[in-house]
Amino acid sequence: MRYQGRRRSLTLCFVVAAGIVTIAGGRPTPAQAPARPAAIGRWDLTVQGPKGPYPSWLEVTLSGTRTLVGRFVGDGGSARPISRVDVKENSIHFAIPPQWEKETNDLVFDAVVTGDTLEGTLVTPAGERHRVGGRRAPSLRRASPPSWGQTVDLFNGKDLAGWTSFGGTNQWSAENGVLKNAKSGANLVTTAKYDDFKLHLEVNCPKGSNSGIYLRGRYEVQVEDAVDPEPKSTDLGGVYGFLVPNENATAGAGNWQTFDITLVGRRVTVVLNGKTIIGDQTIPGITGGALDSDEGAPGPIYLQGDHGAVAYRNLRITPAVPAK
Repeated sequence: MRYQGRRRSLTLCFVVAAGIVTIAGGRPTPAQAPARPAAIGRWDLTVQGPKGPYPSWLEVTLSGTRTLVGRFVGDGGSARPISRVDVKENSIHFAIPPQWEKETNDLVFDAVVTGDTLEGTLVTPAGERHRVGGRRAPSLRRASPPSWGQTVDLFNGKDLAGWTSFGGTNQWSAENGVLKNAKSGANLVTTAKYDDFKLHLEVNCPKGSNSGIYLRGRYEVQVEDAVDPEPKSTDLGGVYGFLVPNENATAGAGNWQTFDITLVGRRVTVVLNGKTIIGDQTIPGITGGALDSDEGAPGPIYLQGDHGAVAYRNLRITPAVPAK
């Protein structure tokens, strides 16, 4: 009798573990798994503000079995954590505290998901109501490793041919093979656009100044006077707000420093002064200050000039050969 009872217990355990429920007629049916909320995933957003459209980004993930959390990137700053995302059917709601805004009110986001698109509103800490539209971000996974093409110079050392400025008064000039930004002013962007590439450049950032290298015009690799021995994603060589360098490899403010950056899909490797500080890591989404949120499209190299004086030289790029 003990043996038979044990057999019945084992049989019941097996049925439950297999996710089978026996209904009145004796026919087994699979147990129903909870529906996956449509909001889960990464979203490339465009926000319509009073001064025109600007790019934004949202990620919604599951924490545990039922709580949704996330990250949000607005028109500036870094990715902000969202402690809770409320979802009812296909609607999304969350509120996050201000980051660089002067106001103390929360930013409030409400939207509805329909398939792979999203539509809604964003209320800023200043009380402005902006329209939001978006679509699911592409994975950017590559089917095979890239084949590299011919290396070309991005800067000819003599003038700003191949570059254009935006966002303020142009303070950039070419002097003896050096691309100089005299003071805070416009940003500089290549007229050519790139998909996957290897980028080499040297940068000299004075003490207290700040710049950035935007890959495809969307992902900022930070340039600044870094002194923290435990770096953050917002320190020299970090992908702003997302990826943290594994060490502070700075040569110091006012010295020339060498970057070698490889971007394939979302996967980035950053080598600073000969040390790999970010190794083949995934960039989740656009960073603050991005030109757009169209992550599936090629984009330019852009150099931040609105935060202070900086100088660059020996800028070269090796694009991947387009797949046939």
